[in-house]
Amino acid sequence: MATITRIFDLLEHHKNKFNKSDMVASKVDGSWRLFSTEEFIKITNDLSRGLIFIGVKNGEKIAVMSSNRPEWNICDFGIMQIGAIQVPMYPTLADNDIRYILKDADIKIVFVSNLSLYNKLDNLRVQMESDLLIYTFDEIVGANNWKQLLNLDQKAEIDIELYKSKVKTNDLLTLIYTSGTTGTPKGVMLTHKNLLSNVIESSVMYPKGFSKAISFLPLSHIFERMVIYMYFYLGISVYYAESMDTIVTDIADVKPHGFTTVPRLLEKIYDRIVAKGSELTGLKRKLFFWALKLGLNFEMDGKNGILYDLKLNIANRLIFSKWRSVLGGNIMALVCGGAALQPRLARIFWAANMPVLEGYGLTETSPVIAVNGLNKGDAMFGTVGKVIKDVVVKIASDGEILCKGPNVMRGYYNNPIATAESIDEEGFFHTGDIGELIEGNFLKITDRKKEIFKTAGGKYIAPQVLENKLKESIFIEQIMVVGNNERFPAALIVPSFINLRAWCVKIGIANKSNEQLIEEPEVIKKLQEEVSFYNQEFGQWEQVKKIELLPIEWSIEGGELTPKLSLKRKFIFDKNQKIIEKIYKASRRID
Repeated sequence: MATITRIFDLLEHHKNKFNKSDMVASKVDGSWRLFSTEEFIKITNDLSRGLIFIGVKNGEKIAVMSSNRPEWNICDFGIMQIGAIQVPMYPTLADNDIRYILKDADIKIVFVSNLSLYNKLDNLRVQMESDLLIYTFDEIVGANNWKQLLNLDQKAEIDIELYKSKVKTNDLLTLIYTSGTTGTPKGVMLTHKNLLSNVIESSVMYPKGFSKAISFLPLSHIFERMVIYMYFYLGISVYYAESMDTIVTDIADVKPHGFTTVPRLLEKIYDRIVAKGSELTGLKRKLFFWALKLGLNFEMDGKNGILYDLKLNIANRLIFSKWRSVLGGNIMALVCGGAALQPRLARIFWAANMPVLEGYGLTETSPVIAVNGLNKGDAMFGTVGKVIKDVVVKIASDGEILCKGPNVMRGYYNNPIATAESIDEEGFFHTGDIGELIEGNFLKITDRKKEIFKTAGGKYIAPQVLENKLKESIFIEQIMVVGNNERFPAALIVPSFINLRAWCVKIGIANKSNEQLIEEPEVIKKLQEEVSFYNQEFGQWEQVKKIELLPIEWSIEGGELTPKLSLKRKFIFDKNQKIIEKIYKASRRID
């Protein structure tokens, strides 16, 4: 068995232990293109030889800017096994961020997927008067195609093993730039050892028999990238969804044992299922909402008792089996990260035999720090699970989560000041998140340190806690709480227009645009009632006092969400500044 000390050792490990016909696959024009282990390794080695032939040296930076596809993985391994450093770039990056990354990392070669990205990079190359070399995955007239590097006859004599032998476990594997939503992007330096420690310690959560996964979260983010490495380590076949629009169809086609996701997508799945259930009538409707209520009361490890379990078995046969069929019928586990998951969602998916394993981490920690597991006693609702092996977590006096272990980054590239600010003298990384340890080993996240704000009365507000609770309303799709230095918290809300329209039909409001709906007095009243109901769990000073409804869902394309679907708070605040000013104008006059 191959010894695994560097990420690219996973390929030999996969070949020796699994040697699959479908190591990785992608859907192209409606059909699945499968790559066997042997084909994947051959193309990877050919690419490595091609890069060496054109002069790529150990330590040089090469960027990959593409949606998820096998070529992304092949480039990743082809780059790393010659000692070069892969720099992933989100396809949605703004021009300023691209310029900064290309210059800061001194990137000379970029692999891009399609014509639009090629044109984007080509225009920037001209503007920057750069000699940047661009290779494309798709065939594009006038552009260098990546297959040119695979088919160079002169490279045949290059000994890849010689180059691989010079790469050590503590060498830099990748340079990942943060999203830069609050300033200049920072390049996170992660080594082979960083990622391998996370791969091996996170892999224990996967059950036996889990052999096929579908992938749609961006590989440019460390979460999905590490998970793909873990799939290769475990011999799990990876199928890339054709696009975000085809996910449900692709899942039904692949019938995977699981996938990684973010809360936003689970919320959408849940809301659509509930919306469909609301359309039922008679006994079917009663059974649907009986099962739903049962699921929302689910507790771990059989704590509900025998009678509850009997009822749940009935609900699973009659109702939840249909939920599972929507996701292919074979789900064994879903892994969720990137933001806080509503406990009600976790309960309902666990009740439906589709357990959601919520975890937590950052790019700087490769990424996993803690994760819930499937075994008895390894999961707790409302937490991100137990801290993984070999990682130490402690809570600072101000509540900040500090982390130390083999998963913690080497530092920020070309930025020793930021590195010193984030990693203390004891080697603990300061996450910027506020949390606590429940029962000594389950980690609970309460908020981002930088996002907690003070009201004018000096009271601290943790917006994520409020937002996560208020999103339990089926009428609230997205929400951002504001109120820094103001008299009270308020919220910008994007309603769940699917559920809102169904409700509007019942009260006689129909055929209205989103813009018209949010102006309807009955709609405004309904959303205020929802907020008031969920406000009850909070202190008087924490409760959201006023709301404003917005007609357009926040998105990556609109600039309101990061690629992992987290809120870009400053962007949203600036974009809606006039609306926020209107919320507080009257109260300021009273003062």
